[in-house]
Amino acid sequence: MSKKGRISCHASCPPETIELVKQSVPALEAHGSDITKAMYARLFRDEHIKSLFNHANQGEGGSQVHALAAAILGYAKNIENLSALGPVIERIAHKHIGYHILPEHYPYVAEALLAAIQDILGDAATPALLNAWGEAYWFLADILKERESDLRADIESRSGGWNGWRRFTIAEKIRESDVVTSFILRPSDGGRVIRHRPGQYLTFRLPLSDRSLVKRNYSISCGPNDEYYRISVKREAAGQGGSLYFHDHANVGSEIEVTPPAGDFFLPEEPNAPVVLVSGGVGLTPMVSMLEAIAKDYPDLEAHFIHGALNSNTHAMDKHVRSLASAHDRVTVKTFYSNPAANDAAGLSHDHDGFITVDWLRSQTPFETSHFYLCGPKSFLRALVPALSKAGVSPDRVHFEFFGPADGCSSPDISMQSLSQRR
Repeated sequence: MSKKGRISCHASCPPETIELVKQSVPALEAHGSDITKAMYARLFRDEHIKSLFNHANQGEGGSQVHALAAAILGYAKNIENLSALGPVIERIAHKHIGYHILPEHYPYVAEALLAAIQDILGDAATPALLNAWGEAYWFLADILKERESDLRADIESRSGGWNGWRRFTIAEKIRESDVVTSFILRPSDGGRVIRHRPGQYLTFRLPLSDRSLVKRNYSISCGPNDEYYRISVKREAAGQGGSLYFHDHANVGSEIEVTPPAGDFFLPEEPNAPVVLVSGGVGLTPMVSMLEAIAKDYPDLEAHFIHGALNSNTHAMDKHVRSLASAHDRVTVKTFYSNPAANDAAGLSHDHDGFITVDWLRSQTPFETSHFYLCGPKSFLRALVPALSKAGVSPDRVHFEFFGPADGCSSPDISMQSLSQRR
């Protein structure tokens, strides 16, 4: 796959492999999550391999177990039409860049997956079926490795680019709301940073109090530049180390390890149609990155920044967003509060009570020509993405990402584009 979302189809699995893999679809539908759960259990026996993963989504019945099961099922169903998996391939390749997954790690996954299939399916996992899945795995792995190699080469060739983990220093810590704090990150080596694509994320390797390390993804919330990144993190009381580290332990001067910007959800380099940025909660962070880029580089682009928050206590970066809009003649900002605080009033602290709806978007934005970028919790996307489709917005004009686990998002009504897992 040489370009975003495109798979090179010059080769394919042997016909007998395709047939056996497709015959396994009913078993995957019935036992897919059991297989992936068993696969992760095997993988995590190796501490080095275990350290490569984000364990926030790996718990009992964890979201990643179900997300991987859905991905394997999708591969089995589309093994004759791999171009249909282009967005999934791209998303996985970017995740591997973020977590610094390398070619030498693939054999561990192959061994664990095939052993898990045998464990769960028992006698139904015949030698022929296991051989077929081995061939199918390595065929897909080769596609992924090629794409990841291309991504790494591109990153390293650009000014400020790097490969693997690089140390950054927290230069500023800025409280944005009762629950969101921003962090300005500058390279500890004093060098430049690669200019990210607005909407992409960084992956962090964070130290915890017990000296273990956790890996987490956070969107970059500033526009592209050569000097620094900004992330804006919501404090999650029930979090598993990431947000608690940033809010409770990270201070100005703290150093953290970061891989290069990654992610396939971003504003195109030359947007040629009106842009509607729709966010819920801390999902505004990639939208602020996009808005900064629009304000700086696209003075003629019509853009609408639509954000939903609980109330003024949780609403982050509002003054910054409105200052960007005031400097750009064609940017409109509207905010919705679903649970206004006692001192909130529509028309003063925010624009509307309630939730963002597609009917409102239809009446207030250039609905027939816009590209819609959406980011927020799963419930937020489940309310808006299918509704946009039913309202006649074509899939190529809807781009979305959510913050939180990805389980349950493979249903037809929410699969118009790929979803990345980000916390």
